[in-house]
Amino acid sequence: MASSLTKDPSSTAGGEKTFFGHPRGLATLFMTEMWERYSFYGMKALLPLYLIAPGGMHMNATTATAIYSVYMAMVYLLAMPGGWMADRFWGPRKTVAIGGAVVILGHITLAVPNSVTFFAGLVLVALGSGLLKANISTMVGHLYDGPEDPRRDGGFTLFYIGINVGAFLAPLTIGTVGENVNWHFGFALAALGMALGLAQFMLGTRHLSPQSDIVSTPATVQEKQSALRKGLIWLIVAAVVYGLMAVTGNFADWSTVPLSIAGLVIPVAVLARMKRDKELTTTEQSKLSGYIWFFVVAAVFWMIYDQNGSTLSIFGENSTTNHLLGFDFPTSWYQSLNPIFIMAIAPVVASGWLWLNRRGKEPSTAVKFASSLVLIGISFVVFLIPLIDTADNGGRVSPMWLVAIYFIQTVAELCLSPVGLSVTTKMAPAKYSSQMMGVWFLAVTAGDSLTGLLTAPAIGVDLDTTGAVALEAVLAVIAGVGIWMYRKKVSQHMGDVH
Repeated sequence: MASSLTKDPSSTAGGEKTFFGHPRGLATLFMTEMWERYSFYGMKALLPLYLIAPGGMHMNATTATAIYSVYMAMVYLLAMPGGWMADRFWGPRKTVAIGGAVVILGHITLAVPNSVTFFAGLVLVALGSGLLKANISTMVGHLYDGPEDPRRDGGFTLFYIGINVGAFLAPLTIGTVGENVNWHFGFALAALGMALGLAQFMLGTRHLSPQSDIVSTPATVQEKQSALRKGLIWLIVAAVVYGLMAVTGNFADWSTVPLSIAGLVIPVAVLARMKRDKELTTTEQSKLSGYIWFFVVAAVFWMIYDQNGSTLSIFGENSTTNHLLGFDFPTSWYQSLNPIFIMAIAPVVASGWLWLNRRGKEPSTAVKFASSLVLIGISFVVFLIPLIDTADNGGRVSPMWLVAIYFIQTVAELCLSPVGLSVTTKMAPAKYSSQMMGVWFLAVTAGDSLTGLLTAPAIGVDLDTTGAVALEAVLAVIAGVGIWMYRKKVSQHMGDVH
């Protein structure tokens, strides 16, 4: 552990207190992110269940999946403007504080038992999450003396643990209160979690790096006016579009479609703009071409993977016994499986890559990505078994089917997500080094937007049928095999990146 770098895990040689041998500010950011993820994953666990519940919005599963998918897409899409706001206007520290406050307001709005304010709450939580998510990781980096600081990787590992602790605890508490007591009390508990995170963030800001308070490239007066003007124009466009939907009676059917299309078009436009940039060297253009392969794979992966909170969760509510070892549990508890599997399996997978690397047998990045697609496809092959059983017999199946599916998907995630973060930093053109992490998150946006578009009421593809699940499984496996077949070509584009 990185804490071994100091004689005392709680203090440095000079007597300055540390957090397991790391800068004291890491504790502030660890707790902030833990509470933010607590509120986010708690609300995420409740959202699809509330949308279909007779005591909630009482929607059909397809519409609930569309809303859930669009919401998830917007959270990751807004991470890019969140980073831009910090770079040009507020600085990371102030942006995180504002984002936390907006998240709290969003959860409070969700706690109001009103359908109109409910969707306003979703918008606020997505906006706040975009502001916070894009900048808090940046502030972790500010705590260390550059990329060569030997504590840096250990610090991010501790920070990652905070994310998963919050994600693990949220469904067990917020989910239980929401399902068994009152839906809106659950959303209120999510607000309380974020409030605790924001309070300790404000109290602990003195431990953060002064760099976190700096606006790296301040916007000029003209740029501020231009940003305000463009923002107002898009706000007016959105108001007109959604106003026409409301007037014509098409709001319920078409409301998610514009956002889904935007979530698909914007990532493509961002990558196309980079590819057209004449300032990039031939090597950078080649790496960018290789990166596009990884981006497409990731989008397909997240399209299927993120259904663990919608399609799989709704199946858990309607078609599993939710009873194990003599104990009944709420459906939302399934969402705690992924973070607990992550914390258990991630060290094993990381050690496995190192073991293979020492023997010269570590798979290439392309092979790891191909494996993630094949595994996510296999998870849906497994899903077909209980799905067919309930379709034929009309009964409920053991919750262990979902446990198995979530386990396979977690292994698939570990073949793609950490590897994708690493390869993004390695293959980024110098000109876009700061923006590329936001581009990686756009793969999640694209995948969720495709799900949202397919399940929009105006289109109405039912993704929890055996035909749809089988098709997704086959497509994922075929795509994985295809990437494996073209792995040498992809590796050529990567150049000296391995």
